[in-house]
Amino acid sequence: MIIIRSPLRISIGGGGTDIPSYYKRNESYFISAAIDKYVYVTITKPFQRGIYLKYSKTEKVNSVNKITHNIIREVLKSELKENKIEISTLTDIPSKTGLGSSGSFSTALIKAIYTYYKKSIGKMELAEKACDVEIKKLKQPSGKQDQYISVYGGLSEFKINKKGIVKVNNLNISRENINKLEKNLLLFFTGFSRNSSLILNEQNIKTLSNEKEIIKNLDYVKLLGLEIKKELIKGNFDGFAELMNSHWKYKLKRSKNMSNSTIDQLYNFAMKNGASGGKLIGAGGGGFLLFYSNSPNKLRKALEKKKLEEVKFKFDYQGVKQIF
Repeated sequence: MIIIRSPLRISIGGGGTDIPSYYKRNESYFISAAIDKYVYVTITKPFQRGIYLKYSKTEKVNSVNKITHNIIREVLKSELKENKIEISTLTDIPSKTGLGSSGSFSTALIKAIYTYYKKSIGKMELAEKACDVEIKKLKQPSGKQDQYISVYGGLSEFKINKKGIVKVNNLNISRENINKLEKNLLLFFTGFSRNSSLILNEQNIKTLSNEKEIIKNLDYVKLLGLEIKKELIKGNFDGFAELMNSHWKYKLKRSKNMSNSTIDQLYNFAMKNGASGGKLIGAGGGGFLLFYSNSPNKLRKALEKKKLEEVKFKFDYQGVKQIF
């Protein structure tokens, strides 16, 4: 049996600029952080021939083309050597909640198959293969953030040039400040999930149509990402929190589906009860709210009254990894 785990992520700054329709025009910059919540993929060789799949559903097929799970089908089309394999997946956090689970799953699956066949694969190649599956083969209006952060891990910055080439650096933040971030960043589930493709497709169409407002918005969000980097390295977390709020305000402008009355109420309530900065993680519409607070216990107790479930986390610095 092969077991691979791949971390989920929280987007820190510059999110939305990693989509090809934008970076092919103006290049991308974003900061993302892998967290210690994971997608797990296991592979075993079954006794009988066939392709056995276990995720939220179960499948048993004799041909790759008959697989209904889009990502598994596209990965196996190019990587499977014989129709005799069993693949299972588990997650710490449900999908469609804004933590990049599909990108994490893609990298974990590809890594698992390479390991199963005793082949090695470099980080850049792994991330690009996962991007190719989702962006090119499945035509998803997604970017490169989720796949890359799941592979490289850490609290990292990413630059994508107009040709799509990605440069990755781990941010040089002191251990003391990392500990403070982990203590004061709080993650809460809003109680509902969403389909990110609907929101991302809207952004993608506007960008491809050269709508000035969406491009201007993403240009500014990219600049916010660069400013966030400066504040994080300096350890100026109050400044970071202010930039989080600006990031969220600009994110809201990109789509009417980005938020709703429930999210708005929760955000405003948190800001009045201990949060100094916050944003919705992922494409928007649901999932997780991330807040920075200098009084985390006050905020925690306040949001308990709203019956929000907190997911405590630390940063993951290993990225996608074989654990068995």
